[in-house]
Amino acid sequence: MLTITLSNGLTVFLKEIHTAPLISHWVWYRVGSRDEIPGITGISHWVEHMQFKGTPKFPAGVLDKAISRTGGTWNAFTYLDWTTFYETLPADQVQLALSLESDRMVNSRFAPDEVASERTVVISERQGNENEPSFLLAEEVQAAAFRVHSYHHEVIGDLADLETMTRDDLYRHYRTYYIPNNAVLAIAGDFQTEAMLQQVREAYGGIPAGEAPPRRARPEPPQRGERRVTVEGPGETVFLQVAYHAPNATHPDFFPLLALDSLLSGPTNLNLFGSGLTNKTSRLYRALVDTQYAVSVGGVLHPTIDPYLYTLHAIVHPHRTAEETLQALDGEIARLQDAPPAEDDLQRALKQARALFAYGSESISNQAFWMGYSAMFADYDWYTRFLERLEAVTPEDVQRVAQTHLRPQHRVVGVYLPAREVSR
Repeated sequence: MLTITLSNGLTVFLKEIHTAPLISHWVWYRVGSRDEIPGITGISHWVEHMQFKGTPKFPAGVLDKAISRTGGTWNAFTYLDWTTFYETLPADQVQLALSLESDRMVNSRFAPDEVASERTVVISERQGNENEPSFLLAEEVQAAAFRVHSYHHEVIGDLADLETMTRDDLYRHYRTYYIPNNAVLAIAGDFQTEAMLQQVREAYGGIPAGEAPPRRARPEPPQRGERRVTVEGPGETVFLQVAYHAPNATHPDFFPLLALDSLLSGPTNLNLFGSGLTNKTSRLYRALVDTQYAVSVGGVLHPTIDPYLYTLHAIVHPHRTAEETLQALDGEIARLQDAPPAEDDLQRALKQARALFAYGSESISNQAFWMGYSAMFADYDWYTRFLERLEAVTPEDVQRVAQTHLRPQHRVVGVYLPAREVSR
């Protein structure tokens, strides 16, 4: 693999993989909801949408047709710490990806009529999310967990901001963050490195660097007691969410927490674009689902730049209350805090985590994904040493991080109650 930084500050990862005549091309920008403040929440996601509205060279509608004609796929995603755009194409068509991404890094139009049209689309997306009890509950839990840090709000943004942001707000955000010195280009697939590097220089090398984007350092103060939120709404189902403050991706406790997560709720799929594994052997599944405290249970721990959350979520069994399910969940956490897991139990959980990691790394698209993704919150070494660091986790490490991080004063407990429960 070749890593190089162009004179304009663009970091480039190139990895030759000759298993299939494909190339996967990803552009990652260091901008997400972490970089937003009240008044412009959701702006990173909206700017991502505007990138599909075209440039003078690639008008709206032309891009889809151009990719489709090659038999390729493309998409984009915005998250807490980053925004990314990718194309996976036949190897002899990679110039299309290079051309369109380097072009829209600079020349996206943000036409007023397109901004107005996309406002309706993004607001509709927000309103669609609000039809999901799990989204409503997650939003309240996240807001309660972060009162200072900008992880406070959902990536989609607040409706008040989506209704009032202007075209100038969006364009300013675009010009501030969509610059080569705030981006990572990751390309994997069937190419020769030197020839690909020359193509990269021709496509991206002439784009001028911008001023270093502002970063708002607003660390979340320690939480000093358990917080509880209740959300009421339509439906027939009670949802439970328990979110613990968790360390960031480069913290020494992150990998022990990954091991704990695999043991407790089943492994988290760190490749956000892959599928998961069954968690029926996890402790929480056996303690909550098999005993009919919950219909389903799971956990999520994602790598982030700043400390974020380890979240456990359950659909409460119709014959149980949320408090009963929470007590059963707490009982399993207490087991980990009181005694380290047996070595064979931990090894089974680590085997599942390794398998999920392997499934999320095997394709050409996934190889390109990991080069850019790991650079958003750490570096490529974080990815290449992933299995080594996971294997180093001991039962005592798991007990220690359970005692340190899974404490009531470090968590937010959220419950969604349907109208029938509220009216009782």
